[in-house]
Amino acid sequence: MHVSDREFRRLVDEALALIPAEFRPYLEGVPVVLEDWPPDDLLDDLGVPEDETLYGLYSGHALTEGPRGSGDLPPRITLYRGPMLEDCEDEADLRNEIATTVIHEVAHHFGISEARLEELGWG
Repeated sequence: MHVSDREFRRLVDEALALIPAEFRPYLEGVPVVLEDWPPDDLLDDLGVPEDETLYGLYSGHALTEGPRGSGDLPPRITLYRGPMLEDCEDEADLRNEIATTVIHEVAHHFGISEARLEELGWG
């Protein structure tokens, strides 16, 4: 599947608009960065199996961990276009995957663990 960078960003913005207004102030200053593919060394570090990939990644200090320390990296959400475009069949599928991935990574910012996301059906 192919969409332009601009169209992909528009779909990301649509997904971000799904976040309830009361949560948005807590996301100020958290950039959503688009990259083509996750680096192989990152996949290795995270233990992602060879036949799997990563659609998104939250990095940084979660809100539930208290105030950021001077050595903590700022929070950031990275979305990987390549795997999503490769795996999605059409624009509706892509829109759904982007929304799911954005919500998943935003949940990590709020301190929701991978295990809890699995329990909630967002894994």
